Order: sequence, then structure tokens, then C-alpha cells
Amino acid sequence: MDTPQFACIDWIRSSALAITVLLAVPPVLAEQSDSKPESTDQLEQLVAPIALYPDSLLAQILMASTYPLEIVEAARWVKSQPDLKGEALEDALQKESWDPSVKSLTAFPQVLAMMNDKLDWTTQLGDAFLAQQKSVMNSVQVLREKAKAEGNLESNEKQTVKVEPTPTGNQTQTIIIQPANPQVVYVPTYNPTVIYGPWPYPAYRPFYWYPPGYVAASSMISFGIGFTVGAAMWGGCNWGHSNVDININRYNSFNRTNIHNVSWKHNSAHRKGVPYGNKGLQNRYAGNSARDAKAREAFRGHAEKGRQQIAGGAADRFKGAKPQGAFQGKNRPVGAGKRAGDFGTKDRQFGQAGAAARRSKPGGSAFSGMGNAREARRDSFRGANSRMGGSRRAGGFGGGGGGRHRFGGGGRRR
Repeated sequence: MDTPQFACIDWIRSSALAITVLLAVPPVLAEQSDSKPESTDQLEQLVAPIALYPDSLLAQILMASTYPLEIVEAARWVKSQPDLKGEALEDALQKESWDPSVKSLTAFPQVLAMMNDKLDWTTQLGDAFLAQQKSVMNSVQVLREKAKAEGNLESNEKQTVKVEPTPTGNQTQTIIIQPANPQVVYVPTYNPTVIYGPWPYPAYRPFYWYPPGYVAASSMISFGIGFTVGAAMWGGCNWGHSNVDININRYNSFNRTNIHNVSWKHNSAHRKGVPYGNKGLQNRYAGNSARDAKAREAFRGHAEKGRQQIAGGAADRFKGAKPQGAFQGKNRPVGAGKRAGDFGTKDRQFGQAGAAARRSKPGGSAFSGMGNAREARRDSFRGANSRMGGSRRAGGFGGGGGGRHRFGGGGRRR
């Protein structure tokens, strides 16, 4: 169990990371602009740095980009323990609460480093993918066609490039990129402003990021070391439906779970308070959780105030008080008389005074022979109050005892 000190440290770290992410979010996103979709040139700008990545890696980047705060956490975690590999890495990840797509990227430290360094891009990419998934996928295919037309996207010993007809969508063909060896993935490095030919959108030039230790190559695209990934590569691009899918067997193996759904769905709980890019996404993914969080905070406030009042002796004002409201007349709660030691059955619902009246005059009303009915009720409750006072002294309102009243010390709370 975490100690309060460690819990406090974790909270401080999480808060610092959240501030880092929020500061990185461009003002237009932080202010939650309207739901106007990104234009074609903006989408191509966003996907250009990763459009030539293998399909499985691309899919997992798109999924993970929707959780920017967890990207920052994972990047720092990987940097702090660079020697974790293979099964040891998978074992260590079981202790972390990140989304599986984020966990999978720990097998690619340079990809996590890029997404962490370019956090504003990561956030915008994730929002675009959530809001315009089909358009994002189409933009990837447009750029792949351009790269291939320039002679910069071909099969080699590191990757396999396939061209297949597209049954649906805007493209006449689909370009699929896969690792030449499914167990070893090479991440390509390239300058997106030139590999697709002359960049047509001067106002929306994509960034290019070189990993540490990168040495420029003569070719337009180069590959560093290969990453042995095992089951970490479980994502896939379903180009026919313009979405991302999950390889269930690999997913379950890597995440030590047992899911059955091949379709990926965004989990807003892993967003951890980072605002979405527009009001449409905010309403779609964060509306209910925000209202629930507000209700929980309000409840906590009232509960804490009540505890402080009780600790300050506020409950003492109930000692010796006469029953009010629900304990008056016939409208008291069912069973209330039993807790007070009286009114056990319907025949005795008005106490001993009523019972005596019925015995004195069979067939009469509950107050026959007693004079005024109001006086009879007053006499009845005087006796009830006396017995309730005894019940309180036995532990009803104060502390201890076995009574079930909510102020009782040892009773079951209602």
C-alpha cells in the first residue's frame, strides 16, 4: 500500500506533468474552439512526419496521441530506465495505468521522445484523429502516393511496401507498409518537406525530427536500429473502413488481458483532464465525466463540512431534544416506533393512551372516553418521549449501544 508521503509525491508529479501538457497546448485548443474541421492542408501537415511509418506503428501512434499526458509520463519513465527490454519491459508495464496504446510505444523510445518533444503536434494529431478519423487516414494515403511517385517509398530489407486496390474511399489504391520481419521494426527517418516532393502548403509546413545520434544519409529516407517488439505491435490500419483495428492475440499477450473486440475506442479516462481541441470533442468525450466530477466534489465538500461539525460537537444539540417532523403523528416512518421502544403494531400506533381508550369502550374510536383527541395524542407522545429518552441514554443518539439510529455509535448506518 502506498504511504501518504509517496501518494503526495505522485500527486505532485502528476500535477506538474498536467501543467506541462496544458502549457504545450496551443491557445486555440486550450480555449476550445468551435467544431470546424481541419482542412486538407492542415491534416497533411499533421500526418506528414509519420505517414511513412509501418501501418502497425502508425495505428498505435494515432491511438496514443489522444492521451498526451500519458505520453509525457511514459517518455520520462522510459528515459529513467533505458535497460528494460522484452519480457522485463512488459512485466514492468503491468504496474502502470497508462492506456495500452501508450504502453506499446515504450518499445519505441525514439517515437515516444518525438511525441514528447513535439507535444503540441501530438495533441493536435490526437484531436484531429478523434474528430476526423476518415480524413486523417485518407491524408496518410495521399502522402504515401506522393512519396511513391517521387521514388522515395519502396520495399527493402527493412520494410515491405504493397499497393492494393481500394474498394472504398477517395483513393484509387491503398499503399500498405509492413516490417520485412514482423518481430523487428525499423522506424524511418526523413524530412517531410522534401520526401513527398515540393511541399504545396507554405502556410502549413510540417516539422521534421531527427533522433539523437542521427547521421544524415545520402538517401531521402533512412533507418536506424531495429526494435525487437514481440507482442508490442498489436495495432493495425483498416484502410477499407478508415479506422484502426486490434490484433486480439497480440494485444492480450502484451497487456496480460482477455479482450474480444477488434475495434479500438477512445477512453476519455486516460485523457486525465487535458482539454480536447474543440467543443464538439469536449461534449462528446468529457461532458459526462466533467459533470460527474463536479457532483463528486460537491458531495465531498458537504461530507467534509458535516464531519467537521460533528467533530466540533454539533451532534450534542440533539441530546435531550424532543422528536420532530417524522416522529409526529401517524406519518412517522414505518418501524420508527420500534426504534423508540413503542408503536410495535398497528393496534398500538397511538401508544398506551389509545389502547386504554379502546379497552374502555369497545367498538369506539381510538380516542373514545378520553375527552379531546388532541389531549389524547399529547398524553400518548409524552409517554413515547419518556421511553425514547431512556433509549437515548442507552446509546440511541449518543455513542455506543446497539441502536440503528444514524447517530448511534455501534448501530448500522441507514
